[in-house]
Amino acid sequence: MAQHMVPEYDLDTEIAELERRLADLDCKRAEIVAALSRLNEQRNAKATSTLRLEEIVDASVTMASPNSAKVALFLSLFHGRDDVFPRRWQNPKSGKVGYSPVCRNEWVRGICEKPRIKCANCPNQAFIPLSEEVVRCHLQGRDITNPTRSEPFVAGVYPLQLDETCWFLAADFDKRSWQRDALAYLAACREKGISAALERSRSGNGGHVWIFFSDPVPASEARKLGAHLITETMERCPDIGFESYDRFFPSQDTMPVGGFGNLIALPLQNGPRQNRNSVFVDDQLRPYEDQWAFLSSLRRMSPIEVTSMVERASAAGQILGVRLPIDDDDEEPWTAPPSRRKVEPPIAGTMPEKVDVVLGNQVYIDRDALPPALVNRLIRLAAFQNPEFYAAQAMRLPTFGKPRVISCAELFVKHIALPRGCLDAALDLLMANGIRAELRDERREGAATETCFLGALTPE
Repeated sequence: MAQHMVPEYDLDTEIAELERRLADLDCKRAEIVAALSRLNEQRNAKATSTLRLEEIVDASVTMASPNSAKVALFLSLFHGRDDVFPRRWQNPKSGKVGYSPVCRNEWVRGICEKPRIKCANCPNQAFIPLSEEVVRCHLQGRDITNPTRSEPFVAGVYPLQLDETCWFLAADFDKRSWQRDALAYLAACREKGISAALERSRSGNGGHVWIFFSDPVPASEARKLGAHLITETMERCPDIGFESYDRFFPSQDTMPVGGFGNLIALPLQNGPRQNRNSVFVDDQLRPYEDQWAFLSSLRRMSPIEVTSMVERASAAGQILGVRLPIDDDDEEPWTAPPSRRKVEPPIAGTMPEKVDVVLGNQVYIDRDALPPALVNRLIRLAAFQNPEFYAAQAMRLPTFGKPRVISCAELFVKHIALPRGCLDAALDLLMANGIRAELRDERREGAATETCFLGALTPE
């Protein structure tokens, strides 16, 4: 019986046909994947847009509102001193940028004596008050004193009132990690039921988180509220650092003698807004489609809420986030039993069984497996309140350059570095959380030298 032989060319043709069909399927698959991706993007964008519209459904002012309503809302939120306001200037030769109070007598020969005499001490002050027209000019970027001036008009505000109260608290975040830090602070605000707004700065390389009050709040209370929120933020993001305790506006509890207090630039200025800067953004750092609707929907904290939150945080030792003296009324606090000392709240997170601790020029603790709250607690072991700051504040002297908290800890990518004097406290903290510390001594032994003591000791 003869066998039927399949010609070789028939196999090649069939293989080629199957390969062609696979290629067609690959092309169709790629088209379907691309179409599906586009539809998913549209759906997500629609969902996000719907969510953001729902968030601002109670807005009393929108971008369709008359300009007078927008200006009134702006003044009610970013309320600083009414009698004076600063404006931005830039030296065309040196490029130096700064802010100074707007005065009708500025650079008038025979009257203005800048820079020999500071504006705060000038006997010929003629400050222009902050008005609706000033806000309009700021939002439009035109100069109120000289419409033909090419330099854009940028206004600021002095948050600290003459009676040492304020209408808002703004936290400033910059450096490379500003996005992470600002969003962590924003999350801490929301956990406390505080309605806060994140503004991307004029340069786009920083941000301000604003909290608004329904009535004036003592600046000291507002700043304590901010310090409490920073303490809470460091529980989840310890890298934020103790310097954040001084990055608030207002920057003082009390008005310095002969000063205005620190200023902050007002948002929504026309120039930066064209580059999507100086605007309010969501958690994905995207500008809100309707800035006015977002701002008008924000809830403002009452002074009673601020006081209540600050008192609770102070009683729990959650204001400065550093080790404070024993809260004891005895005349002999050294005799206070451990049960009467403040007990730190438990630390949340999964704890490792062991951690490497290296004793060198500092104490280095491996932070890879440690929860952020424990990292923050270790950092706080090496932090203390700066007495120079409080001395200057008590005498109404400027506190610029004097940090409120001094931290001797260093944060590296994989390690926490503490002063060697914190070793025992660090080991106790690790042990209290069920972590075994594997201590390794890497200190240099040094070389022995022959010496003799030539002094004469007194009996004491």
